[in-house]
Amino acid sequence: MNTFLTALSVNLNKVALVRNTRHLGVPSVERAATMCLDAGAHGITVHPRPDARHIRADDVRALHRLVSQRPGGVEFNIEGNPFHNLMDFVRELRPHQATFVPDSEGQFTSDHGWDFPADAQRLVPLIAECRSLGVRVSLFMDPRPKMMAAVREAGADRIELYTETYARAWGTPQQVTVLAEFAKAAEAARAAGLGINAGHDLNRDNLADFLRAVPRVQEVSIGHAFIADALEMGYAATTRAYLACIAQAMRAA
Repeated sequence: MNTFLTALSVNLNKVALVRNTRHLGVPSVERAATMCLDAGAHGITVHPRPDARHIRADDVRALHRLVSQRPGGVEFNIEGNPFHNLMDFVRELRPHQATFVPDSEGQFTSDHGWDFPADAQRLVPLIAECRSLGVRVSLFMDPRPKMMAAVREAGADRIELYTETYARAWGTPQQVTVLAEFAKAAEAARAAGLGINAGHDLNRDNLADFLRAVPRVQEVSIGHAFIADALEMGYAATTRAYLACIAQAMRAA
């Protein structure tokens, strides 16, 4: 049996998106985080965009306080473009992890990774600053094995594999081929000395298959599908369901 545990980090952006449609303060992102962590989630992720259309600056601070008060091992991950508002939060709060994502300011959702070596020069000083603050750096990347050595040379600690292409291929004849691309990218990342995270459109149906094919993923960050499930099942049951998917992949590996 594979004993490697993939951590589950719950992205709460969609909770804030619903809350922001009214001025009542509900649903509460802090209550959502508490219920998920109480049910066994290993961390909380937020992606505060410059337009504050979902997670706002005060949410980031409140969730950072909440996670900081939990027992050891629970992590806080802040995602975003380091050339927009991400670095302000990193400098103020020093989260466990900063995930650099190459989004434009008005982008609907994340849809591509960084380009190496093209983006290396401008990322290097920001990666170095994060690490000097004790913040682990993960770069949002497409599954392109040839880029991984350059990512490590830039100073990053991990990559987050952008998994939308896998999610689209899941259940189709292309699934095996696409998963093989992700496995090769992960192998190249590990060979370069990088840790591996993954996220985007992972869900209860496709998560275990991904983790079986791409072993030793250290963290999955799941938001949209998780919150959609939680609307029907509740936060605690949804957390347990995703943890069961991870356990299923571990047993099968």
